[in-house]
Amino acid sequence: MALTNAGVDDNVFNASDIDHPRSDFTMTLTPKSDLWFPLGRSWVKASVNEDFVYYREFASERSINSGFNLGGGYVNTRDRPGYEIDARSRHTGTDYHGSAELKALGKTFIGIGGSRAHIGFEPDAFFLGRSLRTELNRTTTISNVTVRHQLTPVTSVSATVAREADRFEYSAIRDSDSTHVEMGVHFNACLGGSAALGFRNFQPLDSQVPAYQGATARVDMSVALLAATRIGVQLGRDIQYSLEETQPYYIESGGGLSIRQAISGPFDFIGRFGAQRLSYRGRIGTPGLVDRTDSIQSFGGGLGYRVGRDMRIGFNVDKQQRTSDLAHHTYGGVRYGTSVTYGY
Repeated sequence: MALTNAGVDDNVFNASDIDHPRSDFTMTLTPKSDLWFPLGRSWVKASVNEDFVYYREFASERSINSGFNLGGGYVNTRDRPGYEIDARSRHTGTDYHGSAELKALGKTFIGIGGSRAHIGFEPDAFFLGRSLRTELNRTTTISNVTVRHQLTPVTSVSATVAREADRFEYSAIRDSDSTHVEMGVHFNACLGGSAALGFRNFQPLDSQVPAYQGATARVDMSVALLAATRIGVQLGRDIQYSLEETQPYYIESGGGLSIRQAISGPFDFIGRFGAQRLSYRGRIGTPGLVDRTDSIQSFGGGLGYRVGRDMRIGFNVDKQQRTSDLAHHTYGGVRYGTSVTYGY
């Protein structure tokens, strides 16, 4: 159970200065449950979570966001779909996935997997005059083969080759096929998390959209130092689809750093910093079109007080700033308030 963002958002709509940013009191309540039950010699895991988002003045920004996962997933949410789109937009997502793994040698496993996911925006979801439903509704199908080697009981390395197909419901110019090769390592000890580096060969089906061959990355790791400090690092680089018709996709690259330090007794401090770059690729032959790069920086911190083993009360301040060649994509904002988290 978590109560987060109970405070003030001084730029509710991520508006630029020329569009007069608006401020409001907001809070989010998030209950979540994880379930496990045996099925023969296997275990089935399920999870259910809900976000209750409240704004005092701007009722249009209130929402209830649901999520379920059981060998597949369903999401019904009203939030910002990513760094590009600043409007909170109602959309649903469904996915089905499965995998199987066979022990080939003593510590080496060969696996196959597949997934199919669909994202759909509501008819009234618009941003800067463009319909998110028309531009971004799509189905993604992925099949992959993985070789995994267990180095130690808590460390494994893997190599994955995946074939991915994206098909858009109303915007065929964005349809694409891609091949993704990735090498990864997974830790589960004092050094926790995973890191993967790869290469994507992205081939749009429309000849007006430029192809892309380049590196990808997924890193989410944390390390505990002397039982009083925990450092977390997140890095990412991959293709994302854009709402812009003349620039159908962009390369999103960036990451974040967080440091949590125990101060004295039940008190702790956390600091965080993040940066993202959105490098847009334009359609071939569009007159006067120049590829652009938007940048987003965020930083903040907070003080926390632990109540027993399972509850933490915190006060947080976070600032985010975006710069772009387009005036309506440039904004800044600050959020501050309290949070209460409980889990066991």
